[in-house]
Amino acid sequence: MADTDSKDRAGRVTKVRTLADLAKIAGVSPGTVSRALAGNSLVNTKTREKIEAIAREHGFRPNQMASKLRRQKTGVIGIAIPLGHDVRQKISDAFFMTLLGHLAAELTEKGYDLMLRRVIPAQDEDWLDRFIGSGMVDGVIVIGQSDQFERIEEVADGYLPMVVWGNHQEGQRHCVVGTNNRLGGKLAAERLIASGVKEIAFLGDTQAIEFAARFAGAKEVAEKMGVRIRVLPTHLSPERTGEEIAEHLREIEGKVDGIFAATDTIAVTCLKEIRERGIDVPRQLKVVGFDDLPISSQTAPPLTTVRQDIAAGAKGLVDLLLRRLAGDDTESLVLPPHLIIRETA
Repeated sequence: MADTDSKDRAGRVTKVRTLADLAKIAGVSPGTVSRALAGNSLVNTKTREKIEAIAREHGFRPNQMASKLRRQKTGVIGIAIPLGHDVRQKISDAFFMTLLGHLAAELTEKGYDLMLRRVIPAQDEDWLDRFIGSGMVDGVIVIGQSDQFERIEEVADGYLPMVVWGNHQEGQRHCVVGTNNRLGGKLAAERLIASGVKEIAFLGDTQAIEFAARFAGAKEVAEKMGVRIRVLPTHLSPERTGEEIAEHLREIEGKVDGIFAATDTIAVTCLKEIRERGIDVPRQLKVVGFDDLPISSQTAPPLTTVRQDIAAGAKGLVDLLLRRLAGDDTESLVLPPHLIIRETA
């Protein structure tokens, strides 16, 4: 591409070498520039024409070698984990590690390597465009919608080989694989209420789409049965979870007799804190988790939980992505949840 001097909106001289340089001049994001120069209909006509005019004025042309690389197969699938709702959560979280293990097995069996990225959207609003446009991956699997639903929807309009692990909503445009979270929440609440619970506390962060759906399902059942349910915001970052749960238990002791934890990770930490407080489970307090991770059968007492088939989900993610790489615009896959009854409820 041409290497020319220009000025940004503040009057500073800048070299026009990259999409980022052009974006500064146009006053938009690099992702918008990329989509505009590619003729993507997501960019409105006025903005696209403005960007094209600036590009022509400064002799800017997309790097042909990079474009060629993007058209070639890399044999690599990108896996992105956006953490917009909980920036301190770790990839070492038991759910992520379980799903990543199954994905690695499925992808390597198909002859693909993996490229993994933990993403903090607040630090890079174009994280998904940048990953897709890097030329280093043939397709992308996004693990979790976090608070990035609209961003994922926008990219899905112009990029076919992407599949997302998450919650399915009627009318959404991106292809998703995941559990029926709302039904899972219903199963959890039904079990607690059938066990004699009179008031339920939901431990989780309802800003995350999957967790919000789990709470919505539980709330529907609780309201129907005349049982009170409250949200106690709980994060998944290791340095916060224990402290938050300890504070919640101090608040609800003697008032709440049932806990629905948004994940098994939260439920396991909850059982530890409950044991330290000398509260009897399930006689004084009943607990239900969500995921059925391997550790859930090893807690004391063993955890009652809602099982989502993570192995089947990983296979579905890979199968749908490969079909999309072949040009097939696939439907989403919603897996049924199953209640696994053990000793905590």
